[in-house]
Amino acid sequence: MTSTTANETQPNEALLRIRDLTVGFSGRNGVLPAVRGLSIEVSRGEVVGIVGESGSGKSLAMLASLGLQARNAVVGGSVVFKGQELVGRARKDLRGLRGSQISMIFQDPLSSLNPVMTVGDQIREALFLHNEGMTKQKATERVMELLRLVAIPQPDRRIGQYPHEFSGGMRQRVMIAMAIANNPELLVADEPTTALDVTVQAQIMLMLRDLKEKLGLALILITHDLGVVAGHADRVAVIYAGRVVEEADVHELFANPRHPYTRGLIASIPKLTVSEDKLYSIPGAPPMLGALPEGCAFHLRCAYAQDICRKVDPPTTSFGKHQSACHCADSLPPWREGKPSKILEGAGNG
Repeated sequence: MTSTTANETQPNEALLRIRDLTVGFSGRNGVLPAVRGLSIEVSRGEVVGIVGESGSGKSLAMLASLGLQARNAVVGGSVVFKGQELVGRARKDLRGLRGSQISMIFQDPLSSLNPVMTVGDQIREALFLHNEGMTKQKATERVMELLRLVAIPQPDRRIGQYPHEFSGGMRQRVMIAMAIANNPELLVADEPTTALDVTVQAQIMLMLRDLKEKLGLALILITHDLGVVAGHADRVAVIYAGRVVEEADVHELFANPRHPYTRGLIASIPKLTVSEDKLYSIPGAPPMLGALPEGCAFHLRCAYAQDICRKVDPPTTSFGKHQSACHCADSLPPWREGKPSKILEGAGNG
């Protein structure tokens, strides 16, 4: 655990605390809600997985937390980092924070890296922005150190190459090197293994975990891959239609999921065992922006839906440290991982 100073949070306090975060987009018919009252906490040294389908709002929530939302976005709620409120903070202050104390690994390294700048120049730029007076020699030494840290071979040669000369996995390593250049305390990784083959995915995730241990980072993993979450997260928040519908310790979540959406996601994971059953998928599709159904946003796809689910948006219920936003959270049938046809056994008529 890293040491703290007087202006830092204490070890038992949350490093990042998001409370009732809302993000909407201004349009002709008013503000369309995309993130609806999202609340998440991240402690020092913790790995928190944020899971959900594409369009659930998981990436948008974190971008808005860092002040990177679109111009027509309307952000509300509270985002407190080390005791400082970020929502409504001046852009200049946020620019000083991003890349130094909080860093983000963006989803597509090829489009995130500048194609006409060498890899070395791009990492040096991140250093110069947050280290006034740093010499080019010192910056170059730091770049070489970072490239070695993320296991890029021949850093003395690679430092002068361009992004298109790197493989997908190597470009992702460059993004990680840039993100940790200024020793941030919180690292947000947005789909860090997207479009990478399985072997490279494993290498990237092991490297992130290793860096987290070496540097004392807190890590937020934004992903739709439950395998990544199961192997690397300490705690998991499941997001559906812009809201956290379930949150628990990673082992508790997989052992006893208390939301039908989470059960559907786990059931959709391909199994290595031979089976004649078809791969399970959650029926239907997530609601369109601005077209949320009345009641629970998931009820149209839920096999457990009751009348109350169609009329009332469920509150969040706590079962110790396990939370679920489902009217049926305490009455779902026992969870039995196995054949998809067995997972929804005992469900009501949706």
